Amino acid sequence: MEEATTTKVVSEKNKVHLTKGEDVDKDYDYARGNLYSLIDKGQEAVNGALDLAMSSDHPRAYEVAGQLIKHVGDVADKLMALQKDKKAIKDEGPKKVVTNNSLFVGSTADLQKMLKEASKKKDK
Repeated sequence: MEEATTTKVVSEKNKVHLTKGEDVDKDYDYARGNLYSLIDKGQEAVNGALDLAMSSDHPRAYEVAGQLIKHVGDVADKLMALQKDKKAIKDEGPKKVVTNNSLFVGSTADLQKMLKEASKKKDK
């Protein structure tokens, strides 16, 4: 009996490795596009709800229109928060650390005298 041999060819697709900045920009653009889309659709829904509320003169229709207006405003706030978040992420980097090096210029006897005086002041 002949054994059947199979050959499996595995091809690895070209993977795109994004740097931190490119990844942040890509995510930002995607989120921003989604928020713009939500705002546009929300405004259309608000217009429809207001038309319905005016034609029906029903209190519940006005309540729904008011809630839609609030939600569209919340999405607009999220869009502004997205700007702040992107700026905070982009500005993230090595924090500036101030190092103060005190330097004593003098003899060891002068240094010992100064340290004794400082310890006497501290004890008082």
